[in-house]
Amino acid sequence: MMADRPGAAPRAWQRMLSGRRLDLLDPSPLDVEISDIAHGLARVARWNGQTIGPHAFSVAQHSLLVEAIFSMQSKAPSPQAQLAALLHDAPEYVIGDMISPFKSVVGGGYRNCEKRLQGAIHLRFSLPVDLSVALVKNIKRADQIAAYFEATHLAGFSTQEATRLFGRPRGLSPDHFDLTPQPAFLAQEAFLQRFAELENSIARSRRKMPA
Repeated sequence: MMADRPGAAPRAWQRMLSGRRLDLLDPSPLDVEISDIAHGLARVARWNGQTIGPHAFSVAQHSLLVEAIFSMQSKAPSPQAQLAALLHDAPEYVIGDMISPFKSVVGGGYRNCEKRLQGAIHLRFSLPVDLSVALVKNIKRADQIAAYFEATHLAGFSTQEATRLFGRPRGLSPDHFDLTPQPAFLAQEAFLQRFAELENSIARSRRKMPA
């Protein structure tokens, strides 16, 4: 991001293509749009772009992969839980995908900003600000499996390295999933399509609830 004009007051907001102005210090759910999330995540590269192929493997593709793994491993997951899995890295549409080693260096400031953004995103799409411990654990495990597949098939990690860092998946094969890095517009479209499917499922489940 370009630096602000010298002498100007520090800016803690970002203008989105939807026209929204998102305040990073106090993000409002009203300023969160799924079109902005999909656009941003489809243009943020996983592994700092150190992956094979003519296109980056985007955070949008990673999010779809995590949700697919989570749904495959869960017993009859609710559409709300699936949506939480799809949006698990949604703050990165604003703050980028900082690799884990650098997160450890930066520390609490980054994580606090990420948590505030995640809370606003959850409120925008009618999810709890704080997910249950069990759901967080299951999404995290799906995230680690996705990281293992990406690391070994796209990012040049040996199986030994990836196993040490992420654990080796059991009962799942990368052949179950498409790990081909896609152009940004295709990843964006796929993310929006999956979001719409889950939103429709949530709406249907609510209509079935007794009054």
